[in-house]
Amino acid sequence: MTSRIVVVGSANLDIVVPVPHHPARGETVLGEDHVQVPGGKGANQAVASARLGGEVAFVGCVGGDSAGEVLRASLIDSGVDVTSLLTATDTPSGIALITVGPDGDNAIVVSPGANAALTSADVASVDSIRTAGVLQLQLEIPMDTTIAAAEAATGLVLLDPAPAPADGLPQRLLDAVDLLVPNETELALLVGRPVDPDSIDDIGSAAASLGVERVVVTLGSKGAVVIANNVVTRVDSPNIDAIDTTGAGDAFRSALAVGLAAGTDLVSAAQVAARVGAATALRFGAQPSLPTTAEVDELLR
Repeated sequence: MTSRIVVVGSANLDIVVPVPHHPARGETVLGEDHVQVPGGKGANQAVASARLGGEVAFVGCVGGDSAGEVLRASLIDSGVDVTSLLTATDTPSGIALITVGPDGDNAIVVSPGANAALTSADVASVDSIRTAGVLQLQLEIPMDTTIAAAEAATGLVLLDPAPAPADGLPQRLLDAVDLLVPNETELALLVGRPVDPDSIDDIGSAAASLGVERVVVTLGSKGAVVIANNVVTRVDSPNIDAIDTTGAGDAFRSALAVGLAAGTDLVSAAQVAARVGAATALRFGAQPSLPTTAEVDELLR
């Protein structure tokens, strides 16, 4: 059975600590009790796409440790095909250290672990990448591996350029991407200049300079901007009191993937994605917060 959506990316165990404020350089901050939850941009997006009704397969690598077992089980429990989830027996699974402030904003440090062991040869052997209707990518695995996956795809390639490289994206990757979905900070890094998040014209100009046919720039609580066919469209986000924004961006991008896989136009898919991202920020943790379609409407009542 061919998967309509294939996600190639990272799987991390998130260690999350609520804090009164994020620490400054050299500062120690006492936080609340930590929790350990499945995460990683790739795995989050696979789980989110599956919970939103997508038929999803995940391609990645975990370690031969207890964290790897937790990450694999979370994907399976969410209905994700893990046939192509590899195990690096001599490498620890990836972890992310996350502090969450009172306003729900987070700061994240990622130790890639087994994610760095996923190679171009690994993805070249996965037939579902070539046949996927939508391929979702991020940058928490080696760049060469991401490029190999993008170039192998025949369907729509959606790239979440995070973490954004300071020297921009390789041209080979940009040439293979059909839809780029940066946030406002990532957009500024990719174009090498500040971008005014309150100026739809500046956002549109910066996005157009990247040379990708379609771009959606996420703006957190301010919604998103869609740039396609030389038309720039603002998409609003519901007003909420965020609890934890950790998985909100992943949920937004996955809602886009599910909508596009179903044949929805990009602006309509982005409008739905803004609601999904907002609903995700109303619950704590990355994968535990990712909602089903029914839960989105319930959370935003």
